[in-house]
Amino acid sequence: MIAAYQGIDGSHFHVVLAEHFARRGEQVELCGVTSFRDVAVAVTTGRARYGLLPVDNSTSGTFRDGYDLMDRYGLSPVREIVSRLDERLLGVDGATLAGLRRIYAHPIALEECSRFLATLPGAEVLPTADTGDTARQIAETKNSTWAVIGPAEAASRWGLIELAPTVADSRHNFTRFILIEATPETDRTPSDGGPRRTSLLLRTRNEDGALTRILAPLAEAQINIAKIESRVQPGRPWEAAFYLDLDADVNETGFWAALQAMRHLCSGFRVLGSYDRDAGPLRPSSAPSAAAASTDFQALPSSCTQVTLGSLQAGAAADDDDPAAVPPPTAKKNWPRASREQRPWGTIVRIGDVEIGGDEFVVIAGPCSVESRDQVIGTALAVRERGATLLRGGAFKPRTTPYAFQGLGWEGVDLLQEASRVTGLPTVSEVMNVDQVERMARSIDVLQIGARNMQNFDLLRAVGRAGKPVLLKRGMSATLNELLAAAEYILSEGNPDVILCERGIRTFETSTRNTLDLSAIPVLREQTHLPILVDPSHGVGVRRWIRPLARAAKAVGAHGIIVEVHPNPPKALSDADQALRFDQFGQIMDDLRAIPPFSM
Repeated sequence: MIAAYQGIDGSHFHVVLAEHFARRGEQVELCGVTSFRDVAVAVTTGRARYGLLPVDNSTSGTFRDGYDLMDRYGLSPVREIVSRLDERLLGVDGATLAGLRRIYAHPIALEECSRFLATLPGAEVLPTADTGDTARQIAETKNSTWAVIGPAEAASRWGLIELAPTVADSRHNFTRFILIEATPETDRTPSDGGPRRTSLLLRTRNEDGALTRILAPLAEAQINIAKIESRVQPGRPWEAAFYLDLDADVNETGFWAALQAMRHLCSGFRVLGSYDRDAGPLRPSSAPSAAAASTDFQALPSSCTQVTLGSLQAGAAADDDDPAAVPPPTAKKNWPRASREQRPWGTIVRIGDVEIGGDEFVVIAGPCSVESRDQVIGTALAVRERGATLLRGGAFKPRTTPYAFQGLGWEGVDLLQEASRVTGLPTVSEVMNVDQVERMARSIDVLQIGARNMQNFDLLRAVGRAGKPVLLKRGMSATLNELLAAAEYILSEGNPDVILCERGIRTFETSTRNTLDLSAIPVLREQTHLPILVDPSHGVGVRRWIRPLARAAKAVGAHGIIVEVHPNPPKALSDADQALRFDQFGQIMDDLRAIPPFSM
């Protein structure tokens, strides 16, 4: 059994996790990774059974990344761990306080030790993401002018000395962690039989008294709110999201009823899960126990089983009693992570301030291919003015014939980036092969997998590891099960931000370029938690028919559309027949604003 943490041997998180399993007498291998996101990825891909995420510090407050990662990756809390962080100043033998010129510390420790650091004005204070690795580097360089704030275990592990003990501003310096796992096979995570706590995220509407009404059912059920904290929603300046920790278990009848009542009052609601509370703050032992040995992250196994946690969340899956609404069991086995059961509340993919999969109908617009600086910037300004929220543009163009325009390549990527800087619109562009992925991920906000590459499995795995949202287009003759299985390749690499796109399939009909399968939208809404877009431009290939199909896409439940727009369509170097004029795009945007939001 493997547990992942951020850092290397000697870091605070390594010490906390080792101490936790040692106290429980459990044999667990510990695996250090680079970031908290990597912890979540290791758990969701099955390379680690458990992960450790910080959520609170008694000095610096809430670590939002912990809650956000549990939400984004659909992970479940197992157990709360409260640990006192005994901060010490560590350096090489011969170093002195007066001689220090650089002091490194984790951002958490910087806030915890601010008064002590102010007593050393001659030293520059620098943040470090990994206390253990910084301690190792100082030991290797033997630089007597550098020091790091860390636990005593880091000193003993890397051969450093303590220049100052207990440098935290408060002796009562505690951090609360959550041990996480992939969604368990039952609605209840294992319990030691002690008190339980439930964490949830909710979003309120911008209405007078909204939060008071939402919390009222908790007061009626006499549920203690252990913690509540707000945050502004990206792109929604007058709406707030709240983190809540409640001293109750979802399996308690009164609490369950209260949650049901709260859910109907929220614009967004997600129960992260119930878990065991810590019996009391733990002081780390002097060294990690042999019960928790380190392991190499690259050597971890890659199997993972994920099933849903409960059915409380909004947007529940289809009725299992209706065989027409439920895919065959063999199909679900091919895409367990993409299944609606995995995340009944649905996935929202965030690109900057844009949310795809939420309440807003998103419009992505731009030229089929980037042709020149004036063309792409002019189009970007025009579509932004008319309401588009993302800019599409092809730099690499897969064409049926080698004699057609193949795109400007990396020059096109640079022009697309410039258009994004001018307009502020995030960008969407197709990546065609594995060799392009790393560079495209540095330059483009959303990586598009075109219809011809839907089953290019090496490419799917590569974009799954790239850490960027992926727009996956349905293949020209692909079934919905095949589309979801392709999405599974991306999800299985730890990337939860997958957007599906219906762009028309090849049938016997020749009146249109493709046959736009709008019936796929409600089917996918029932079968998968992933957001779904429609591409009416490729669906028909004729600009005058795009407008009614854009309206239809919103009516049947798509989360948005992606369309091609060009300043002079007859002169377009690719897909000229389906490129919209600026005024035609404006008419479509006016139509869409008049259509009410979709409701399943």
